[in-house]
Amino acid sequence: MWGLLVAALMLVILPQHAHAATGLDGAAMQWPFALPFAGLLLSIALGPLLFPKFWHHHYGKIAAAWSILTLASLAWFAGSGPMLTSFVHAMLGEYLSFMVFLFTLYTVAGGIVVSGDLKGTLWTNTAILALGTAMASIVGTTGAAMILIRPLIRANLARPHHAHVIVFFIILVANVGGALSPLGDPPLLVGFLHGVDFFWPARNLWLQTTIVAGLLLLIFIALDFWRSRREPMPRASEASEPIRIRGVLNVPLIAIAIASILMSAIWRPGIVFDVLGTKLELQNLVRDALMVVIAGLSLWLTPDEHREANGFSWEPIREVAKLFAAIFTAIIPVIAMLNAGPEGSFAWLLSAVTEPNGAPREVPYFWFTGMMSAFLDNAPTYLLFFELAGGDPQRLMGELSGTLAAISMGAVYMGALTYIGNAPNFMVAAIARERGIQMPGFFGYLVWASAVLIPLFLLLTFLPIAPVLSVH
Repeated sequence: MWGLLVAALMLVILPQHAHAATGLDGAAMQWPFALPFAGLLLSIALGPLLFPKFWHHHYGKIAAAWSILTLASLAWFAGSGPMLTSFVHAMLGEYLSFMVFLFTLYTVAGGIVVSGDLKGTLWTNTAILALGTAMASIVGTTGAAMILIRPLIRANLARPHHAHVIVFFIILVANVGGALSPLGDPPLLVGFLHGVDFFWPARNLWLQTTIVAGLLLLIFIALDFWRSRREPMPRASEASEPIRIRGVLNVPLIAIAIASILMSAIWRPGIVFDVLGTKLELQNLVRDALMVVIAGLSLWLTPDEHREANGFSWEPIREVAKLFAAIFTAIIPVIAMLNAGPEGSFAWLLSAVTEPNGAPREVPYFWFTGMMSAFLDNAPTYLLFFELAGGDPQRLMGELSGTLAAISMGAVYMGALTYIGNAPNFMVAAIARERGIQMPGFFGYLVWASAVLIPLFLLLTFLPIAPVLSVH
């Protein structure tokens, strides 16, 4: 159900990504216009590490400063008109629906409580990770992550070492597990909306995903076993409380949310409101309004003690809202330059993934899609490389199936390399920090994830265990 929410939402959001810099000539822009975006990423990475107290109290102001610098540079380059047009499009055409969706999902999921005698043992953690990985391609990475993260945190709070459990949760549940259907992860939905068969990922990526997920679970088992041996034995509880699920009234609210988003994907009244060049369609405005109402109903109908039992607070979603507003703003010139293709500052990218005879290079497609997904958001990155590879879904599913697999795996798998590679990553980390777990900082997580994932990606690249990628 959660996957359908993501799917229908992206029907509206993703086609607009290609035009995120309306009115800007990306071919005339040079790389310095990307510096505010780089500065924002460095602030997110270094702020909590170098000056944690200052960052905690002022991260919104720091993010706003980078946004203002971006908009000032765009106004200097193209004038106030195109700058304002691009900013309005980024906020109303992309950020608004993105944030309404996350807010509603966060609010409704926060009212669902999984309680009971759930201990953070090796096999309990492994079972939750495996369950979430399996759920992700069915209910979406965001849905699976929001449903299972709080029970996992509660189960492990008593352990002295528990950050690694959340790191593997982000990698497996919030990313790798969503590789088998368009409902699982937004990049695959982009492909589906552009003509890729619904079952193509399952048919062509099941082996690679099984290998990566299976090896990740084995690595986790070995690491958690080693960590648990160095921890004191937990006390045996005298009475065992059965596992219960409370707040089930949020389930019909989820169903209503699904209906409202599907409605926006099917109902096309043809009524459009133009706000400085950004087209706001009536069905999308109705959908967003209904989503806000659903969140309000969840808050009204769910007993307060349910959210208290979850350790629910608004700080994680507040942090996501502020930082992603800045990201959506600072990325405007980057997207403009990328969309300029061979005429823009990133023309080298096209030549890097293409043979002299015009044939695509699968391995560079895998690595470039993946590395850019880790820092730019994986859905628009998938779309960029999909178009670079020709954009013909029939050809990409046929003679160029290896290229499409490379793009798909790079976008989904490598979205796990940073906190900003996929929306659930940041939310999971924020929820964990809110509950007192000392999560690694931006670079710390990057090191953790790279140490675990890069060897597996090299395995996919060079060993004939899954003959999709070919080294030319």
